[in-house]
Amino acid sequence: MPTPKTTELARHRKERMWMWLQLLPVLAVLTVLFGGALVLAVMQSLGFAPWFGVNTFPDFSYFAALWGGGFFWKSLGLTLYYATISTLIALVLGTFLALALVRHFPSKSLYKYLYKLPLMIPYTVGIALAVIMLGNGGMLSRIFAFVGLIGDPSEFPQILKTHYGWGVIAVYVWKQTPFVTLTLYAVLLGVGRETEEAATILGANKMQVFFQVTLPQILPGIVSSTLIIFAFNIGAFEAPFILGGGFPDTLPVVAWRYFNDADYTLQLQGMATVVSITLIASGILYSYLALYRRYERRIGRN
Repeated sequence: MPTPKTTELARHRKERMWMWLQLLPVLAVLTVLFGGALVLAVMQSLGFAPWFGVNTFPDFSYFAALWGGGFFWKSLGLTLYYATISTLIALVLGTFLALALVRHFPSKSLYKYLYKLPLMIPYTVGIALAVIMLGNGGMLSRIFAFVGLIGDPSEFPQILKTHYGWGVIAVYVWKQTPFVTLTLYAVLLGVGRETEEAATILGANKMQVFFQVTLPQILPGIVSSTLIIFAFNIGAFEAPFILGGGFPDTLPVVAWRYFNDADYTLQLQGMATVVSITLIASGILYSYLALYRRYERRIGRN
């Protein structure tokens, strides 16, 4: 006769099987569309493109030519620079805004709607706003000239079209800070403020409360949000293409230039660039997640 524990395990097993059966159609579509595209991309990067008259699979010469050129490593450094700096700034600003949202202040209800506005605006609109606001002859340069800080709008410091990437970073931060804020705000609402208040009563100052109480509580939200925005930033194309400083370009722009070359066989070099971006981003994100899981195990939180 089955015991209650055996019956409970059997019930959980049936529920799990039913869940996977319900997910099977979606998983099948995702596997065919995205998995098939990934396999085809890898095959093309290794010389499989009979529609172009090229079929030297497996051929690593495209990766060798790509990685052997100094421009690839410069482009990789620029790509990681844009992605990392934007992610860090969005994280810091989003954390401060989320911490502010859990407190009471005048017009909080209005602010809770205003900070979400960039989430509803496409990146291309943000890029256009950056050109209008930050470009030489834009609104900010004209305001500076009007108040006498500069003699002419053309004297305004070059923000766009430079490898410092202030325009690119500004667009990413403007768009992604609300996402980080929304994620961390939801986590803070879930954990409540009882632990913080208890630490304050026991004599902890604000810095101790944040680093020893609040930060460990919101760390899962920090990791999940930064994973998402960093993955987007490292593969983004529009902002670096329009607002970047030209050669060396970021890797997504390099891939686009290969795909649009008059020599169609260079699309295989472009596909090698895409696969390289995927490998590098996957390695970085996996390492980041592995470090976080090691930290979670160290503090006894699974």
